Order: sequence, then structure tokens, then C-alpha cells
Amino acid sequence: MKTLVIMAAGIGSRFGEGVKQLTPVGPNGELIMDYSVHDAVQAGFDHVVFVIRRDIEVDFKEIIGKRIEQIVSVDYAYQEIDRIPAGARERFSDRTKPWGTGQAVLCCRDLIDGPFFVINADDYYGKEAYRMAADMIDSFADDTGAGLTIGMISFVLGNTLSDNGSVTRGICRVSEDGRLISIDETKNIVKTEDGAATVSEGEIHPLDINSPVSMNMWVFPEKFLDVLKDRFDRFLEDLPDDDLKSEYLLPILIGDLLNEKNAGVIVEKTNDEWFGMTYHEDIEAVQQAFKELVDSGAYPQRLYNDQQQEERK
Repeated sequence: MKTLVIMAAGIGSRFGEGVKQLTPVGPNGELIMDYSVHDAVQAGFDHVVFVIRRDIEVDFKEIIGKRIEQIVSVDYAYQEIDRIPAGARERFSDRTKPWGTGQAVLCCRDLIDGPFFVINADDYYGKEAYRMAADMIDSFADDTGAGLTIGMISFVLGNTLSDNGSVTRGICRVSEDGRLISIDETKNIVKTEDGAATVSEGEIHPLDINSPVSMNMWVFPEKFLDVLKDRFDRFLEDLPDDDLKSEYLLPILIGDLLNEKNAGVIVEKTNDEWFGMTYHEDIEAVQQAFKELVDSGAYPQRLYNDQQQEERK
């Protein structure tokens, strides 16, 4: 079984009103997730785990879940703020901010059997990445060694920027033989006339637009879930009681494991162009991008048969 985990529980504070994961972008009202699942199934994935919040469960299943269930095996995991050890629940009872991508994946622990692939719900990654991930899963399935090997699909920084504001990207250093050396979670990256830069306290710091970046496309062996649980418990223990905003993030955890030499990360680079919806203003550009993909023949005009399409409406 090849499992795809789609993280769809994020609130998207910069997006504005509405649930960005459920925003129509295709010619027949398809969501970005529709195209992600389509590409994953074509690459050989046969199991999808959606990580969602309870408050969007009804809408989520009605808008996309029921339809995807006809195409591939589907499970749901629920990421909630209070889904933490009992002792920590009392300490952080005033928290309103989600715990981040690390906890999102941890919520799938009981639904995964074998290596698995993780993506964001509101990002379009292109077709190549899913084929790369499927190959990685095949290689991980045969890995019985004691070490922890993780896979990452990297993108070119210049292919991942928004025209409508700053973004956060995990900027990577990768060895000549395709191993991740380090990952730096970098905030406030903006497009410039010369390419890209970070803006901090009014100062502009140029970045190499050809830098490899992480877009939360990870391939994990099943044993990573035990590490994820252990590190989350430590993260909560070390967090001050009045810290209601810190998040448990996959890139930071993986960076720590690398620095400690407790994991190795194999990097596969795709030159496909990423696009997604960080801001509400991104919707029109994303819809136009999908129209061009459909017009070019990359996707059929209708991703689903008439019955499935009718149930989507």
C-alpha cells in the first residue's frame, strides 16, 4: 500500500475569509486536492489520509471526501489543539493556535502501515514529484536497517514565490550526492526585480532564486512516527506555560535530527512549478494556472466521471 497524507487542517491566517483548502480552482470547481489525488493515483498511490479539523469535517466530506472515496481508499485523521498528552492539556488550555505540521502527521499514527508521503492540501506540486515519491516509498519498503532515512522532494525557490506577499520556505543545502545537509526555515521571502529576498526590519537581503527549498513534501518510513511522538512529548515539556504560539514543525524537527546525526535525508529535485494559495489574492492566478494546464492537455477537462462530478456539486 502506498499512503498519501494530505495536511488540510491549517487555518491559513493570511488567507482571509473562507477555508482555502476548499476553494474551487478547476474549470468544474475542482480543488487543488483533486489534482493532487489524481496525480498521486496515477503514480501508484492507493491510500489517502486527510488530516482535517472537526469544525470543517461536514463540509470537507461533502465537498471532496465522498468523491475521493470512490477513487481510492480514504481515512480521516483529526488535528485538534487538545490532542496532546493529558498533562500538557491543562498547561496549554488557553491555546488557540494549531500545533503545526509535526502534530498533524502524528495524528495519523494509527492509520499508517508502512512508508508514507506527506503534502500540503493547498499546494499544487506538479506530476513529477508524485512519481519520485512513489519510487522512494518502494526503496524504503525494502529498508530494514536501524538508521532513519527520510526522503524530500525539493523545489527551486524561484518557482515557489507569491506575487501577493511574503512566504516562508525551508531553504536547503544539499550535497553533490543528493543528501540534505541543512534546512533553514526562512520567513518573509518576497519576489523582487532581481529574484527573491528576505525583508527584516526594513532591510532587504537577496536570496539565490535557484536555491532548493522544502515545500513540505516528505517521504517517511513508518518508524519515523515513533520519533515524531517522542520529540513532540519533549517539545511540550520544554515549552513555557505562557508560550501559546510556538509550533511543532516538520522542517525544524528534521533539521534537528540532521544536526544530531540521527537521520539522513535523500533529496530528489523537481523543476516543476509550484503554486498555491497563501493569500486570498492568489486565487485568480491559481485558477488561471489550472485553466492553462487543462487547455494544454496536462489534465482532462473533467477529472471525474459524470456521476462523481454531479455528486461534487
